[in-house]
Amino acid sequence: MFQILHHGATSGVTGSCHELTLSGTGSPSGILIDCGLFQGQDEGRGASADDLAIDFSIDHIRALVVTHVHIDHVGRIPYLLAAGFEGPIICSEPSAIMLPEILEDALKIGFTRDRDLIERVLNLIRFRLVPVPYGEWHEVLDDGECSLSVRLQRAGHILGSAYVECDARCDGLEERIVFSGDLGAPHAPLLPAPESPERADRLVIESTYGDKDHEDRETRRYRLKAVLEHALEDGGTVMVPAFSIGRTQELLYEIESLIHEFGGELWNDLEIIVDSPLAAEFTRIYGDLKPYWDAEATELVRQGRHPLSFEQLTVINSHNDHLNAVDYLARSHRPCVVLAGSGMCAGGRIVNYLKAMLGDPRNDVLFVGYQAAGTPGRDILKHGPRGGWVELDGERFDIRAQIHQVGGYSAHAGQSDLLRFVEGIPLPPREIRIVHGDEGAKQALKRCFQSAFDTDIIIPTE
Repeated sequence: MFQILHHGATSGVTGSCHELTLSGTGSPSGILIDCGLFQGQDEGRGASADDLAIDFSIDHIRALVVTHVHIDHVGRIPYLLAAGFEGPIICSEPSAIMLPEILEDALKIGFTRDRDLIERVLNLIRFRLVPVPYGEWHEVLDDGECSLSVRLQRAGHILGSAYVECDARCDGLEERIVFSGDLGAPHAPLLPAPESPERADRLVIESTYGDKDHEDRETRRYRLKAVLEHALEDGGTVMVPAFSIGRTQELLYEIESLIHEFGGELWNDLEIIVDSPLAAEFTRIYGDLKPYWDAEATELVRQGRHPLSFEQLTVINSHNDHLNAVDYLARSHRPCVVLAGSGMCAGGRIVNYLKAMLGDPRNDVLFVGYQAAGTPGRDILKHGPRGGWVELDGERFDIRAQIHQVGGYSAHAGQSDLLRFVEGIPLPPREIRIVHGDEGAKQALKRCFQSAFDTDIIIPTE
């Protein structure tokens, strides 16, 4: 009666795309939850950056519901439209503002440089967007026999992120099915933590960090402080491969707080560079959407602080300015922190910084987000501490810079956070499906859930 299918994020952490279909006596009707891009080793599993065909039937799909605007959750939307999808794109109000921005960048990189074509696609997406406030039910379909409504709740992952409650009814039967999307870690800067749903008969939950917990906020904050002080001491550059949405803004928030707390001549010499037009644009959007910030961040603004726009912050937009910055920092001994995309070092401006500065022990690379298998970021993490090398654009580069990972700044919940999310549901789901994780993380989370709940726990393969 209510069937869940998976079209991505089952063999790894990318390509999120899940289907909920209602089948009464008539024709089936369904929705998609996300339609994301495959990255790293997940590429080539039916749809990749080179082959993005939608390889499943969409004739019965009435709507697409977007949990958040990271590219591994929305990157295949243009191809979904090209495959003939004509339904609405339902998302939170902040996501409706950000989705065209992230897809414009994706289209320019992986689709076409034709400005007119890009604008036509973006206008079509804007026309299809249906922003829905958090906490309000939205009817997707009602054909008399079957009905489906969805409700978005704050997920605490990035600005606008949501988990999706689906209220499905058919032939007198009804079920509440919840798709977690990506859940955020409690006590992350800027955003409120997610609260558990009031009901979930079945739950589809992510497992990116299903095998580990993050450092608490105080610990990770002082680890960040230690890395930055190293840069101050030896005049090196701290390179931070950062996702444009979420991690960049959280790091700026924490860096501003460190400068405010410790200040003095030493910290005032530290320059912070955001070298990503997209990250800069989303930082501006974050600033415009202060009503969605948490109480702590709102209080800082009330006090006259500017956690996303402070004196030592420089934004680089043009490509020439970017190249000049790479050359200058590689030669100079000015302490600096550079936040640049992409977050997994698989492209973008961070690659030029890495090429120029990985070989100098004065420099540091700081990872604050998940690095998928098969990406240069994962290779740097694995081989860098042993003085190994990484391949960038087909060329080997020795790793002499110091490598750090501060896991607490991940935008994903850790194992204990995921457990608390499920424990907070008044009646445990009768079925939990674990997706969006490497195999080890999924198996570890399954064992964790098995010890806590008497329920059916599934790791789907498709």
